[in-house]
Amino acid sequence: MDRREMAGFLRLRRARVQPGDVGLEPGVRRRTPGLRREEVARLAGMSVDYYIRLEQGRGPRPSRQILAALARALRLTDDERAHLFNLAGERPAPMPGPPQEVPAGILHLLERLDDTPAYVLDAKYDVLAWNDMAAALIIDFSALEPRDRNPLRWLFLNPDSRLTEEGGEYGTFARLSVADLRTALGRYPDDPGVTSLVAELSAGSEQFRRLWERHHVEVRRGSSKWMRHPVVGDIEVHCDVLHVPERDQKVVLYTVEPGTPSHEAFRLLRVIGTQDLSPR
Repeated sequence: MDRREMAGFLRLRRARVQPGDVGLEPGVRRRTPGLRREEVARLAGMSVDYYIRLEQGRGPRPSRQILAALARALRLTDDERAHLFNLAGERPAPMPGPPQEVPAGILHLLERLDDTPAYVLDAKYDVLAWNDMAAALIIDFSALEPRDRNPLRWLFLNPDSRLTEEGGEYGTFARLSVADLRTALGRYPDDPGVTSLVAELSAGSEQFRRLWERHHVEVRRGSSKWMRHPVVGDIEVHCDVLHVPERDQKVVLYTVEPGTPSHEAFRLLRVIGTQDLSPR
């Protein structure tokens, strides 16, 4: 344990966090920026004296639970959290679950891709963010409850799903997605979101159970496939998957070959958006 480095690290990170960042009133008579020591101690669930000794470089070696509480209280990034654990002579604890916050740069990217459907998945395949073209091509995600924005639920629990055989595009997607989900379970073995999704799919789909029992692991990558839109018809798309390793998220992009009927379909899709133009 490097007590001196840890003490300096804690002091600087405490000064960076403003009271409003953690739901506290600014108050008066703050002679230094950031939180007070007693506020950090309260947020982390420890005694003020214990925290003061850590900042003075004379405290005992903190437990993994204490380190995790300090990381939350000081709003540390993933890299800073790992550094704090390393300073204490501990291996960084695994993240409690798949991160849900999409980086601002990725959100800006989605906005700029006004002619390319794109969305962001977390490790358990929940759709976290999307652009207008993705809503036009796939579904209006904003009209769904958060738990329903999950392609694996659509695929395995929808009675109208076209997944009937293990061959073909849908079968390949199913196989690779289940393998990807198993790798996520290895990273987040105690996350209730991941474990409950596996239990739900296992209970509701024989196809999922059969694939899950193979214990195949593989990270999902790009592929080509056909998609059928109710208005613009069949579209041949190439699906690219860009990984955001620091957030354990995936950016899924759909592109088409220029000059093809699928490209013309995309141009029309950009115009009509999520309008329901199907005959009633």
